[in-house]
Amino acid sequence: MNNIFIGRQPIYDQELQVHAYELLYRDSSANAATHTDDDMATAQVVVNAFMDFGLDRIVGDHQAFINMPRSYLVGDLPLPFPPEQVVLEILETTPIDARLIKAVRELAERGFTIALDDFIYHDKLKPLVEIADIIKIDFMQLGPDEIHDHLVILKDHKVKLLAEKLETPSDFKLAADLGFDYFQGFFFCKPNVVESRTITPNRLAILQLLAALQNPDAGIADVEKIISTDVSLSYKVLRYLNSALYSLPRKIESIRHAIVYVGLPTIKNWFSLVALSKIDDKPQELVATALVRARMCELMTPKEKSAEMFFTVGLLSVLDALLDQPMPQIMRQLPLAVETKTALLNHTGPAGHALACVLAYERCEWGKLEAVSRSVDLTKLFVESVDWANAAVRQLASGEAANG
Repeated sequence: MNNIFIGRQPIYDQELQVHAYELLYRDSSANAATHTDDDMATAQVVVNAFMDFGLDRIVGDHQAFINMPRSYLVGDLPLPFPPEQVVLEILETTPIDARLIKAVRELAERGFTIALDDFIYHDKLKPLVEIADIIKIDFMQLGPDEIHDHLVILKDHKVKLLAEKLETPSDFKLAADLGFDYFQGFFFCKPNVVESRTITPNRLAILQLLAALQNPDAGIADVEKIISTDVSLSYKVLRYLNSALYSLPRKIESIRHAIVYVGLPTIKNWFSLVALSKIDDKPQELVATALVRARMCELMTPKEKSAEMFFTVGLLSVLDALLDQPMPQIMRQLPLAVETKTALLNHTGPAGHALACVLAYERCEWGKLEAVSRSVDLTKLFVESVDWANAAVRQLASGEAANG
């Protein structure tokens, strides 16, 4: 197998902090298995991937939710994972019999967290419900009344409830109102748009700052003035540049020194990132997502193109979710270069194609990546980008602590 694909989707707690990641995968670039035993092939890819890259690199110190084939659950093949970091998901298609129930109970006793995926109650599931720690309810599969009926059935069981496949603001509101413990779905990376909504003062100020900063006509003196007016943000940018992320041979002492030394586009991007991180009513995972996208786009830059511009496209691709505004509306307010705007809006041009590839990987749409995967090791780029983004987020957090 030449390529191993690994995607991850965040799972949030009630405070909208990342609780865990579900790892999503296939055994080939096509969105279908090519082996006769689909579950075995998929599980083998995951095992190989963890041996190649390491679980800690992919999920950090969070738990990993993994769909587990029956052969691993019943012990035909060993589980190469630490119990404290892995949640074993039992698929709804797994045949339930006495051997499976006994094996799952033993796994729980060993310290593994057990989750039931795509849960629809029937009597055969009752023994597993009594063992499970987490039950995942699919909001695309069940309607509000059916979800409520399931909660009535589960109320006497000591299980956490996870709402999955949340696609809309109303899905998330329903799950929150019903008291779900965890939330998962593409809603968190899509804008919560209400057409009549006006942008809040905090976000408006950040958008205005981005507009001034990302203006192609803004020169060194302009950017220095913009950054220097905010002492807190200036401090954070300098802290970034003097961190191990860059390993510069000499310390950067001022914003002008930074611009001259690392270049105007880099300074613009880092200051934009710090500004976006100040939006405090959104999951901070969105900042991490922006960094992963930015770095992965940067790593995919053709030799003849500007890596900084590719980085910018990835970084700004989360603006709709962060600002709760449609991307076309945001683009009308930002004086970006035409190539950057078309990349963000239409995914056209080299940078737009790179972003489309990154988004397909993020969403585990492997079938769209078949041609790209022949020439680029996308999983290697993804894992490297996650590593880099995690280090940047830690640096951002330490900057917040030091500045606070």
